[in-house]
Amino acid sequence: MTSAADAAAAGERHSAADATGVIALAACAVWSLVTAGVHDGRPEGVLLAVLAVAAGYASGRILGALLPVAAPCAGALAGLTLAIATPGPQILLPLGHTGATAALLTLATGGACCAAWAARPPALRLALRLLAAAIAVTAAVLGSTTGFVTCAGVLMCSLAAARTRHRAPGLVGLALAAALVAGATWAMAEDALPEGLTASLEGRLTEHRVLLWHDALRLAHQNPILGAGPGRYGDLSPTVAQSLLPDGKPHSAPLQQAAEQGVIGVALLAAVFCWVLYALWRSPRPTPIALTAGAALTALAAIASIGNALSFTTVTVGAGLLAGFATARPLADDQPENAMDAVEPLRGSRQEP
Repeated sequence: MTSAADAAAAGERHSAADATGVIALAACAVWSLVTAGVHDGRPEGVLLAVLAVAAGYASGRILGALLPVAAPCAGALAGLTLAIATPGPQILLPLGHTGATAALLTLATGGACCAAWAARPPALRLALRLLAAAIAVTAAVLGSTTGFVTCAGVLMCSLAAARTRHRAPGLVGLALAAALVAGATWAMAEDALPEGLTASLEGRLTEHRVLLWHDALRLAHQNPILGAGPGRYGDLSPTVAQSLLPDGKPHSAPLQQAAEQGVIGVALLAAVFCWVLYALWRSPRPTPIALTAGAALTALAAIASIGNALSFTTVTVGAGLLAGFATARPLADDQPENAMDAVEPLRGSRQEP
């Protein structure tokens, strides 16, 4: 009876997390339509991203329940393959060394580490961790410094999670880390950082990207509530107009939301990230799996704060898949309890009165 009560409570917590996610994603879709209607924008990109996250999350929940080890392992291999071979939105331009490559490799590392924690044989667990290390090495070979750093960070966080008993402090720390990166990006766009630090960061980020951030912030100041409309940044940015190969993006998800959908759009983007962390907190999976997935998704949030990673459907689907894997309840976990529940009445019926 105690086990049944615990399972029911866990199911209610899981359902609350799912309902929160539905509300957050629906709000993002609705707000993009509202701002598009006001400014004659193009909300297709936002709607596609919302659909990709939702589809990935649902698929991850199903596959993670059926194949708790094989599914994240296959996802890691798929992410590695896509990072190497898949072209970007412009067919003639490969992903190369962009933020999308770093994002896919980071998510692949998170998937391999989650599969390692779900595996029981020590040999298999070691092999999956070696796969995660190989993905980090691949990032270095591809020349993706950001990808190598984030992959190595996810791997180290996953190993450190073995000694963590409570996941809440770890998830709060991840949320603060993502907020710190987003805040630093915003401060740099505002020219609020010290000159020496600004010059150092600008040398790494390139002057062109910083100019894109300045344009995004200018548009956000012009219409702080509704923004300029989804998909209209490229039409209104002077820096994009002067670029040889413009992609119409400010290369920062928070600043793009601020420029195109105002402060409410930024708040909704933050709400989706907080929902993912909340779902990991409520997840029935072990704490190391929840923290590993949280570390990978936080690294993705940091990459998206300084790049255009979320403009790639493969990245948004991968993020949803990883969150789904880490929040799914494997069916194998229920089978022993159900079997015992079925055996106990039979034993009682055979006892002599």
